[in-house]
Amino acid sequence: MEYHNKQIISMLKVLFMMILMIMGTQTQAQLSSDFYAESCPSLFPAVRRVMQRAVAKERRMAASLLRLFFHDCFVNGCDGSILLDDTSSFRGEKTAGPNNNSVRGFEVIDKIKSRVEKLCPGVVSCADIVAISARDSVLLLGGPRWSVKLGRRDSKKAGFSAANSGVIPSPFSTLKNLINRFKAQGLSVRDMVALSGAHTIGQANCLTFRNRIYNESNIDLSFALSRRKNCPATSGSGDNKKAPLDIGSPTRFDHSYYNQLLDKKGLLTSDQVLFNGGSTDSLVGTYSRSLNTFYRDFVRAMIKMGDIKPLTGSHGQIRRNCRRPN
Repeated sequence: MEYHNKQIISMLKVLFMMILMIMGTQTQAQLSSDFYAESCPSLFPAVRRVMQRAVAKERRMAASLLRLFFHDCFVNGCDGSILLDDTSSFRGEKTAGPNNNSVRGFEVIDKIKSRVEKLCPGVVSCADIVAISARDSVLLLGGPRWSVKLGRRDSKKAGFSAANSGVIPSPFSTLKNLINRFKAQGLSVRDMVALSGAHTIGQANCLTFRNRIYNESNIDLSFALSRRKNCPATSGSGDNKKAPLDIGSPTRFDHSYYNQLLDKKGLLTSDQVLFNGGSTDSLVGTYSRSLNTFYRDFVRAMIKMGDIKPLTGSHGQIRRNCRRPN
């Protein structure tokens, strides 16, 4: 009887440990807005202070940091891999086609990380810092506020090949391609159109819109002519000359981007295809009429995008330096 009781107790202990492990795995995989409430209570003010200085110095930086979050999440999930420099064992994502001479803001992330490390050493991931800075970028340019879900860990390697594989939508994309690229990330057509509204801020290089302003027909002629003044027809020294994605209010996060599409003044091909007689025309019209509806759907889509394959729990690490693995 005594042996039987010990056997039962042993089995119960194993069962209890299995339950704890399952619960732990579920808890680790769950992102939450209060993830650092106890471990780093001053996180949000610390990020905000650095962001305020960076955006005050250069308004365009807000758009760059928002873009950084997009490009991070679309390549193997929101894991901070886009921040990694090249190493002897892997090539970083910074020089991949969609990112090279395009994605920026790494120095601002470095400053935020340095400040946070002094307050809460080894606690906050670079991936979460990118997510918070994206939210603050929108907020600092007059956009909506939302609670950022946190608890991601950082990747130990980058995905150069993945970044070059076409997962990041091209500025020359067709509507079908845009829909498919977002669908592959678990994002709906509505999410895609709302997230495209991020182009209400920021700039693009001549290289990305040259074909549109010289060769496409679904474009307002006066708009095309004005863009041609700073973007020569032939490739070369003018490739990196910039133009605002939103000519109405390029440094304010509003819905004028959608009004611009109604007038055939989308700067990129991938902008104007959203309103070109296709399935997304009605959504563009809705967002052009209602700022609140755009804000609501944009926030929902940003939160949803932030849930793309995060590393949590025992996966990944908390990098002390966002540019290299520990």
